[in-house]
Order: sequence, then structure tokens, then C-alpha cells
Amino acid sequence: MKQVIVIMYFICSYSLLAEVKLFDMAAMRDASTLEVEVLKDWYVVPGKIKTRQKLITIKVGEFIPGKDYRVPVRFIVPVGQKAKGFHLTGGNNLKSINNDARLRGVEADLIQGGVGLVYTIVQKLDSWGQRELSQQSEALFSKTLNSHYSVQYWAWPASLMRSITAAYAEEDYFEKGQVACSGGSKNGATPSVAVIHDERISAVHATVSPISESPLRLCDEKAWADLREYNKHHPSQTNKRSKQSGMHPFLGGTHGPRYNEAALAAGATWQDLKSLANELADQIFPAKHFEILKKRGVELSFHPGTHDFVAYDMAYVGKNYPQLPIYLKANTGHGKGGDKSQFRGQANKTAFLLRHFFASEIESLLESPQVTTKKEGAYLQIEVQFPEGSKVETGEVFWMYNRAPDGSEAYLSEAFPSENQVVMEYNDQKGIWLAKIKITEGSQQIDFFSTHKKSLSFKGRKLETYLSSPYTRIDLK
Repeated sequence: MKQVIVIMYFICSYSLLAEVKLFDMAAMRDASTLEVEVLKDWYVVPGKIKTRQKLITIKVGEFIPGKDYRVPVRFIVPVGQKAKGFHLTGGNNLKSINNDARLRGVEADLIQGGVGLVYTIVQKLDSWGQRELSQQSEALFSKTLNSHYSVQYWAWPASLMRSITAAYAEEDYFEKGQVACSGGSKNGATPSVAVIHDERISAVHATVSPISESPLRLCDEKAWADLREYNKHHPSQTNKRSKQSGMHPFLGGTHGPRYNEAALAAGATWQDLKSLANELADQIFPAKHFEILKKRGVELSFHPGTHDFVAYDMAYVGKNYPQLPIYLKANTGHGKGGDKSQFRGQANKTAFLLRHFFASEIESLLESPQVTTKKEGAYLQIEVQFPEGSKVETGEVFWMYNRAPDGSEAYLSEAFPSENQVVMEYNDQKGIWLAKIKITEGSQQIDFFSTHKKSLSFKGRKLETYLSSPYTRIDLK
């Protein structure tokens, strides 16, 4: 019943939301309203890499009337110098953020290079002691569906932006520079929203999180009718075993759990749903702003997975945003690791961050290639071309015939067959990577992508990076 109330009020209120931005950016940047509480003032943390650290809590803003939303923030900077810019993450919990940070991997590289680290918490509120605030905000959102009362749309992205403000308020320890965010799931989705609104963010590395709008996300009535018809006649193997027909609660959702069924049952129309989704889309999907972000100098990298219930629309993304830098590993997503031997040693995030902060010390990563296909009798010829001088070392193609449509349970459960992969050949004269696939008789369509390697070196250390071609769906009929 609570969900129905939320949906109906949201539908009635969407026209008002059209006039409201998700964030008041002047407020996000206002350091005078942080109301900082110092838990541990600046102190030296010994170890192989010495750092100076500070732990505070800050006021993000008034979340619900009369109730502030506060988050902890840990600052980490080099000893003996200011940090120039920083790497910001929300994938922490209350226990870890209260403990001194002991650095390793790319974080150690960043500190040694003079870049700071900023930790905060982007998690469900009730998972770190704020159950009452969570319940109160949900109740208020149920009455108003004002996006300001949503942890997903306001509180989490605002936490990152206010953490940036708090860091730069520490003028003796931070100076202005690049700000890169990274994380997976909610910690991929949150900076992907924040980067649209906050020009201080210069890079986002996001894993298993939403990237763009698509017909299902935008509540297109025909897309949903086609999906229901498909599910009716093609239950997934999981549903066959359980003798259930339900879909995963995130499949088809605009930016998280879907609400279509409950809204329609409560009397909404498809036009209501479409208007609401379109209003949100411009404020939450980074793909829609890719060219603007690129002109701003923002660097992006996405690892959506091929079988993820949040990034369930890769065919749409590949068709409409082929320029996006995306890495795909077959049969991966939330809780799905795919073939462990596939692209072993992949160091994309490490290389991405090092390149972003130390561009003069490491070569550039690969840029998205162009893909062309040609059907020749019983074969499909695939050509992948990278920009000149890309120094691509390898290429492999992965494919599946007659894959279930985006957003279906079968889309998640039916894997790319292990035998459906082939090493590509490089044509030096044309500067293209080639593969020829024999089409299985009776196949209606083929989904494929290629993944390519480029090895980089940072301070004598080899880093293997991978980038994929756009996920491509071809009609074979």
C-alpha cells in the first residue's frame, strides 16, 4: 500500500518537478554551512607510506524538515605538502571510515604523487545507524515524492559534492586540482549523477550502474508490452525451475527498482509514467551529457557487465552511445564474475586514475573504436577500427545468437557460450581488427562485442588495460 501511495503522489507531482533542479549548487559549494564536527584532528599515521589524516562529520543539508543529513568524511594527504586534487569514494562503512587508512595499490600511488584521498559513506542509511532518518525520509517521500527527500537522487550525490566542499575548505591541506570518483553499484550510480551537476568533478569510473536512458527506463508503453509478451512465452531457466514468472525487481527500473506495475494498478497512465521518467532522465544519466562532459574535460569509464540487473540495456547503449568508453567481460554483473581467466590482470581503474592525475607519466588509455559488419553468405565479417596510433595489442570477439531482449529475466540468465569467442586478426594495411563468424543456421539475430588490450607502464610497472567495442545487436534475417 505504501508503494502505491508513493507512486500515485509522484505521478501527480511530476509536473512540479519539471521546474526543480535536483541540487542547489550554490548551497552544495557553501563551506559556511558544513557545521563541521571534528572527531580526530589532523594527525600523522605512520607506516610504509606516512600520511596526515583527519576525521570529521559534515552537514550535507536539511534532508527532511527539521532534520539534517550528516555524513562522516576522512581526509588523507601526504606528509609535508598539500594534496593537489583528490580521489573521492563513498564505498566505505562506519567501521572502516573510523579506522586509520592504511594505503596500498593505486591509493598509495596517488598519495606518493601528491594527490589526496577523501572517504565518505554512500550506503543505505539503515546500514550505518540512521534507521530513523531513513524511515522518516521514506515516509515524507511517500507523501510528496519531492526528489530532495530521496536518498538515491539527492542525499547520496549531495554527500559527494559536500565532501568536495569540505576538503577544499581545508586550505592548508588541499589545493584545487582534479577530483576523480570511483565505485560500483550505488557508488557508480551516485558519482554518475553528481558529475552532471558539479563541475568540480573531473573523472568518474563506474561499475555495474546505470549509464543511459532506454525505452524501458523511459517507460515506453510498446517496449513494456513487447517485454511482457516475450516473458509470457519465454520464461527464463530460473523461472522454469522455480515455476515462477516474476522479474527481478530492478529489471526495467528507471534508475533502480521499477515501479511500473504498482503505478498502473493504482490508476496511472503510460503517459504519466513516460513524462515522469523523461523529467528525471536529463538529471541522472551521464550518457545524455557525454559530449558536454567531454568538452568540460571530464574523463569517464564504465564497466557495466553483460548480465547485470541494473545495466540491463547494453544493446540500446551500444547503438545510441557508441562513443562511450566501456569495458565488457562476458557473463558479468552484480554477483556474476564470469570466466575468472578472461582478461586476467585487468587494471583499468588503476590505470584510469593514474592517467587522470599523472598524464605526463603514463600513456593514454584506448578510445572507443568504430564497428562495421558485413554479412557474406553464411558468415558475418566484423571490423573494429581504433583511432590511428592507438597501440592496440589484442582483440577477441564474444557473441550470442538470439539473446533474450533487454530487461528480461532470460537476458540475465542465458550466458554467452564459452565456445562463442574468437581471437581477432589485425590487418596492418587497413589498420583494423577482423573476425569472421560462421552464422548458426536459423539464427535470427546476433549480439557481440570485442575487447582489446593495451599495456601501459607506470614507474616501471606494467598495467594491462582493456576496452570494448560498443555492444552490438545485428538482425540476421
